[in-house]
Amino acid sequence: MSKTDAFAETGKTAVMQNIQGTMQFLLQYPPFDQMESGHLAYLVEHCRLRFYAAGNSVVKPADGRVEHLHIIKQGHVLGQRPSLSGNGIDTTMEIAPGECFPVAALVGERPTRTDYIAAEDTFCLLLERQAFAKLLTSSDPFRDFALRGVSSLLDLVNQQVQLKAAEALGAQYSLDTRLGELAARRPVACTAGTSLREAVRMMNEHQVGSLVMIDAAEYPIGIFTLRDLRQVIADGSGGLEQPLEELMTPDPACLPPSATAFDAALTMTQRHIAHLCMVENDRLVGVISERDLFSLQRVDLVHLARTISGATRVESLAALRSDIAHLIDSMLAHGASPAQLTHIITQLNDHTVCRVIELMLEKHGAPGVPFTWLVFGSEGRREQTLHTDQDNGILFEADGPAAADAIRGRLLPLAREINQALDQCGFTLCKGNIMAGNPELCLSRQEWTRRFAGIIQSPNAENLLRSTIFFDLRAVWGPTQGCRELADGLLETIADSPLFQRLMASNAMQHRPPIGRFRDFVVASRGAEKDTLDLKVEGLTPFVDGARILALANGIRESNTLERFRQLAAKGVIEAKDAASYEEAYHFIQLIRMQHHQRQQREGRTFGNRLDPDTLNSLDQRILRESFRQAQRLQSRLGMRYQL
Repeated sequence: MSKTDAFAETGKTAVMQNIQGTMQFLLQYPPFDQMESGHLAYLVEHCRLRFYAAGNSVVKPADGRVEHLHIIKQGHVLGQRPSLSGNGIDTTMEIAPGECFPVAALVGERPTRTDYIAAEDTFCLLLERQAFAKLLTSSDPFRDFALRGVSSLLDLVNQQVQLKAAEALGAQYSLDTRLGELAARRPVACTAGTSLREAVRMMNEHQVGSLVMIDAAEYPIGIFTLRDLRQVIADGSGGLEQPLEELMTPDPACLPPSATAFDAALTMTQRHIAHLCMVENDRLVGVISERDLFSLQRVDLVHLARTISGATRVESLAALRSDIAHLIDSMLAHGASPAQLTHIITQLNDHTVCRVIELMLEKHGAPGVPFTWLVFGSEGRREQTLHTDQDNGILFEADGPAAADAIRGRLLPLAREINQALDQCGFTLCKGNIMAGNPELCLSRQEWTRRFAGIIQSPNAENLLRSTIFFDLRAVWGPTQGCRELADGLLETIADSPLFQRLMASNAMQHRPPIGRFRDFVVASRGAEKDTLDLKVEGLTPFVDGARILALANGIRESNTLERFRQLAAKGVIEAKDAASYEEAYHFIQLIRMQHHQRQQREGRTFGNRLDPDTLNSLDQRILRESFRQAQRLQSRLGMRYQL
């Protein structure tokens, strides 16, 4: 027996002598904690243990096709690649116990593109390639993780978030409501041979959003919904006389009447559907829709928006803020993403701002001149959370400086009343006085244009800070044409200012993600902030700032961070896979932040963005570290692009 074979046999023996201990270790980490016990046992039985001394190579491109999946049992491993700038080596990942590598290379049956180096004395479980391939075909959680990586872990996190949010709703949201209690009407069903024309007639006659096809025993074999109908019309895939079985979705999701509303919500979330069949004794007895589940809420999005828009007093608007918080809890319980939630919050905030303006106009009288209410910063990006302050201004049209001064004099008293009323509604006054009641932010379009040009032409520290606020803008109330022209002019000016672009990029790299060596979080070491990190400044801001400079430099008017990444990818400025990674990372940090704000609200504490990462579970910590790593990657690419 060769020395290599002897080492392999020893490593195999070490695992086989402690199979239960190895399984218990793996069950602490995803995706292993999601695998069936038989599949996990198979994995362990085909592993061997190997030791790597600090500084030793674990696997590298020169080794050729990857032969083993490595699962770290103890120690740390660094993934390194040549620097994008061509100078030196960059650490692109840090891998901790319970994590595995190089998954993509194994799936692709190719050499790894990364050098994996033991950062300290490290023990790895090695799973041979043939066993890896068999698990890909037999274990759904393992295959999902192997093919989707961190994205699959995010699905687990989202399920946990739904559970936590649902628990927090308590009696206001009846999670234990049985589906049999929700199905208020008999299901509308048809049989094979029903035409599309007849199906649409039946749906219209019964005023339902779905039609279930049943077999002779009344078991559901397919479902046709309004979403399917829209698709048929959009792509012209079916004629009115075409049999419905050719257009329906086969094998619809089914649950018994004894299942709960929460079971239904999770099923809909996991399968990305809006309807499921209720089956008892193998017979269709009802249909549950997404609308049925949302009817359990005491606060409905459409109803809340209408209530806000129809409020007759500022005090009424202030009272509705708690309803918005409850709605967010409900939406989380139904699997809404952070991006969806921030859009919903922003939409309701927009309704509130518009209604406040209208109420102040009714109370104090119209100023006699048209004006546009601008919002900046997170509101301008449509990325608000429950914790928000005011960043706003006014834009108007004027013929010259004298006319602008006269109009400003008429608008400022109203603007200050609006700022104070918004403060009553929970939009706290801006400490930096970035508000429409400030004469410097109640400007004609020509004055705004000159102000923006001044920021670009004199990019000192103060102006660079202003650019991070003012250059994320949109109109919320009033004519929008002036705002569009202002934004178009801003893009033209920045395109002609490479120095300003470079300084903006440099400024965007000032807020470093809070991770250090061996994947430790970098937290404050003293004072009231001890052991905490800032989710907004250190986590979200690197993505926001990076997306802003790249978007402005490439003529993209959109102000939302995620939409900026998508449009940058569409223009070829960044790779689509990078845009997707940045989006997932941004989503997750925003999700952790929103959960943090909800806990603070429930406990009656002041809103804040500082979090002790030790309060997170191991899965959340793992994905948070990877999200911060993506922010580092974005900053590295900015540095390379602008030679910083």
